[in-house]
Amino acid sequence: MNVTRGFTGRPRALPHSPKGVGGAPIAALPPGQHDAGDDWPVLSAEVTPELTPAKWSFRIDGLVEEPRGWSWGEAHELPASVYEGDIHCVTSWSKFGVRFGGVSLDAFLHRVRPHVSATHAVAYSHTGYTTNLPLADLTGGRAWIAWEYDGRPLAPEHGGPARLLVPHLYFWKSAKWIAGLRILDHDEPGFWEQNGYHARGNPWEEQRYSGD
Repeated sequence: MNVTRGFTGRPRALPHSPKGVGGAPIAALPPGQHDAGDDWPVLSAEVTPELTPAKWSFRIDGLVEEPRGWSWGEAHELPASVYEGDIHCVTSWSKFGVRFGGVSLDAFLHRVRPHVSATHAVAYSHTGYTTNLPLADLTGGRAWIAWEYDGRPLAPEHGGPARLLVPHLYFWKSAKWIAGLRILDHDEPGFWEQNGYHARGNPWEEQRYSGD
């Protein structure tokens, strides 16, 4: 795979909080992160695909009662949902006050009904990229299928037409160009996890690399 610079090497230590007037912190930063401000760095393990909404689809299968897929139009028939908050990348940048629009992943999972034995999922992209997540990190209003950013269609370089959004974890877990989820009863490492990155990726515990 063509690995974009920024995903290699342990990041250098950076201040935990930006300072405002009088030196007071103006936003909370996880350890080792810095405020990217208006920038949104483009980092990807793969070349941006030519994927239109008409060609996009999303599927959930594995340990579920009713495996199924959604077209672009079918996904948009589900109740709309918005995430407003912060995102954090393992390469040390964070963005505050972002706004994504799409559908809560709970709405999709409600329709397929995961088995009681289900504990994890592997998210996979239309490009073949994969990443693993505990099912608990994808439910309870913690994850979205997002196709808008700041009120506009999500740009292809940032995962458009639609990406997985799991904002409480490092952003490599929010798979771009999302194609589906395989629901499992065990953990199964994805691309970056097989290459030395942490199985979960909690920014507040600085879970960047295996062993952190």
